Amino acid sequence: MDAHTELTERLLKENQKARKWNTTVKLLFLVYLVVVTLGVFSSMNGVKGGAAEKPHTALVPIKGVIKDGGEVSANQVVGPLRDAFKAEQAKAIVLAINSPGGSPVQAGYIYDEIKRLKALHPEKTVYAVISDVGASGGYYIAAAADQIYANRASLVGSIGVTASGFGFVDLIDKLGVERRTYTSGDHKNFLDPFLDARADEQEFWSGVLSGVHQQFKQVVVESRGDRIDAEDAQLFSGLIWNGEQALELGLIDALGSAGYVAREIVGEEDIVSYAPRKPLLEQLTKGLGTSLSLWLDREAEVSLR
Repeated sequence: MDAHTELTERLLKENQKARKWNTTVKLLFLVYLVVVTLGVFSSMNGVKGGAAEKPHTALVPIKGVIKDGGEVSANQVVGPLRDAFKAEQAKAIVLAINSPGGSPVQAGYIYDEIKRLKALHPEKTVYAVISDVGASGGYYIAAAADQIYANRASLVGSIGVTASGFGFVDLIDKLGVERRTYTSGDHKNFLDPFLDARADEQEFWSGVLSGVHQQFKQVVVESRGDRIDAEDAQLFSGLIWNGEQALELGLIDALGSAGYVAREIVGEEDIVSYAPRKPLLEQLTKGLGTSLSLWLDREAEVSLR
């Protein structure tokens, strides 16, 4: 066999191997696509079947920064809350909170909805369980619960309001930049970082924030009742405490995890998560993105040999 014939046969064998591998990869990818799709539709059905048809503790995750359009917003959380309260086999609701806070508006919406649902379903107790952090807006939501639990090392509190920004007046002066603004209204641009802060506007803005702070304080006082000292100014100063300190201050009722609450307090160890539903396209693309990238890389590698 001459060298040319040997090289040709070797190339043919390699091409056959490449085609077989190509077919195998496509089949595996197709199987994966079917599995992911079935999983997505299963998650879309959510908690309507399976474990949720038996007695259980309903868990509603509240994880992340609270903001409109984010994972923790009224639009994302209210739906699962309603599902959990309506579920006949859900013996209690656990709010699994891990949030540093965020929008007081979104936190207020969620708080109000929990209160409304509690009034409609008085037979269901609501427990808030703080894991890493339940601060500011995160604690605002927790205050809607009948009882609050946390870990001894959890960060709890931060009952206050903040708004921050920057001032660039000196910077643009040094750069020799002249800034021109045209407004109608004496205070239309009072938060402009390129203008000197005026005393009367600072006083006004402090009043706005103080009003929101008072709303937050009122919610905590009404919800926690005689479990806290409403006259303790430090409690509403914006400070944050660990779980053991929060227990002493009355900000939480006991130490414990979601599993502990379900097992020892509710008496239903089986936990069913009522997580926010994500759009079908997002669920599919999230599951397939990495695999598709790997498959395309492999396709390129095979075809370029």
